[in-house]
Amino acid sequence: MNTTDRSLFFSGIGGSGLSAIARFMAARGNRVSGSDRAFDKNPDHPALDALRMCGITMYPQDGSGVTPQTDMLVFSTAVEPDQPELVKARKLNIPSMTRPDYLAALSTDFRSLAVAGTSGKSTTSGMLAFLMERLGMHPSFIGGGRVKQFRTADNPGNSLSGVSDFLVIEACESDGSIVHYRPEHTIVLNLDLDHHSISETASMFRILLDNTRGSCVLNADDLHLAPFRSKAAATFSLDAPSDYRAENLILQPLESSFTVRDIPFRLSLPGRYNVMNALACIALLGEMGIQPDAVAEVLPAFTGIERRFDIHVNTAEHLVVDDYAHNPHKIASMMQAVQLIRPALCYLFQPHGYGPTRMMKNEYIAAFAENLRASDHLILLPIYYAGGTAQKDISSDEIARGVAVQGKSAESVTTRKEVLDRIAEWQNYIIFGARDESLSAFAASIADKIRQRT
Repeated sequence: MNTTDRSLFFSGIGGSGLSAIARFMAARGNRVSGSDRAFDKNPDHPALDALRMCGITMYPQDGSGVTPQTDMLVFSTAVEPDQPELVKARKLNIPSMTRPDYLAALSTDFRSLAVAGTSGKSTTSGMLAFLMERLGMHPSFIGGGRVKQFRTADNPGNSLSGVSDFLVIEACESDGSIVHYRPEHTIVLNLDLDHHSISETASMFRILLDNTRGSCVLNADDLHLAPFRSKAAATFSLDAPSDYRAENLILQPLESSFTVRDIPFRLSLPGRYNVMNALACIALLGEMGIQPDAVAEVLPAFTGIERRFDIHVNTAEHLVVDDYAHNPHKIASMMQAVQLIRPALCYLFQPHGYGPTRMMKNEYIAAFAENLRASDHLILLPIYYAGGTAQKDISSDEIARGVAVQGKSAESVTTRKEVLDRIAEWQNYIIFGARDESLSAFAASIADKIRQRT
């Protein structure tokens, strides 16, 4: 695929994944334009100015931005087939691709490093790109998460255009496009229930590993990945024997320390799950010839991904954290980490999508029932609905009642205002859920309310 000097239009450019590709292609000398329905509804949207600062031309989502001079239309999977820009592209015979298919094709032009797994992809891919940059490897990066230390005035941190031929990508299994990737190296972090059944996701991971030309690095602690270990060049773990095993682990409230092959590491992020993310990076870089002691020097500087354990308030009396955890495995990992910090917590969870919530309802209930302490409380917000034709035959209340039946403290609410009106009931709040950008603003509102009270 030609990656320079093309006229590219991105429909749904406001999304984190598509905006990352658009910025990346603009940085490589392409003429980039785009649209998003969110910008049409809110002309003052904060992401608009940042895109324009990259030289990206913005249009209303009415088809006017697609012209005979457009070489390619790339569209979000949330964009409907009858949307005006797709209709016009078909009329003008302009090639079009979905965001994941375009990323898969784009990645073949680079020495791509794919990070896969049902949990931790955004943090691990961002961490890997950060470490490679600090180690002088000058990678490019296209991710779904926003690396805090990649942020600039015109880049929220979800892309990086480096001078080498390395490209770090987040290989998501949600839409099935992962089977089209042909990476040089692959990390598989874990395998659990998320967008698809475990067996369906396993089939996709198997194809990805078969398509990998170089090293495949796998989590040796994950039992669901056991059938794939014969494909692994290296393994990493906390518990099982592996090539890169963390020992002498010390989990502190907001950071961790451990050793790998007798070399001490410090990670400025909390929780076992972040240690696993770091081990994946250490293992892959090790297989690429980077010595662990060199990685150990730069690892402590990594401060994480936006909306992955973002702390809004942290005082002796109060804690407010915003997190992206949204599937049962992510939620359990996050809860286990945050319980090291405070003895009593109010969790505020917003499920996303009626289909995923329906599929994972029992696993959600089990994760909360297992990890809620007697001192904790769970509040479920209404299911996030991004539009479309979803069958609305499930509610957050079903999860709340299922958790309560297990003897844990749980309830559902119909509006966020109900939470803000009761802010004095709890001192520590963990707000979490995927896709809905307004959850960060909600966490900020809770933090502001707490500051006003104190």
